[in-house]
Amino acid sequence: MDRHSFVQTFTKESIVPAPPKAVFAWHEEQGAVEKLTPSWEKVSMIERAESLQVGSRVIFEVRTGPIKQRWVAEHIEYEPPRLFTDLQREGPFAFWCHRHRFEPTTDEQTKMIDEIEYQLPFGLFGLLFGGAFTRAKLKRMFDYRHQVVIDHFRSAGEKI
Repeated sequence: MDRHSFVQTFTKESIVPAPPKAVFAWHEEQGAVEKLTPSWEKVSMIERAESLQVGSRVIFEVRTGPIKQRWVAEHIEYEPPRLFTDLQREGPFAFWCHRHRFEPTTDEQTKMIDEIEYQLPFGLFGLLFGGAFTRAKLKRMFDYRHQVVIDHFRSAGEKI
């Protein structure tokens, strides 16, 4: 089996009550990454990217139990207000590529889509023993992340 045999995909889609330009811009704001990080995750920001443009990097320290690991994500695609993509250059996964897409559904709504391709370390062994755990963790995290964005625009709409 080749390396690609163990690549998994995870997708989360939600409708956000705002146009793509506004949703994309929210993701570009300073502090967006921190707002999108659930409090139960043990993540510390080491270096923030100045933008989401190609070549910019974000560096985190992530903890899984007693193990600390550095996670370096580099932005490799940037097409506002349609998408941006980050690729793990160093971190806990054997492979991780996260594409953030923003598609208009109406003039005032966006389908926000997170598409992740990832591979756990240790090949088949990692998949067998960590696959279900990782998928559940991704679902919980991205349910949270999407709700944060939806709630932000719902409350912004009520203030208008």
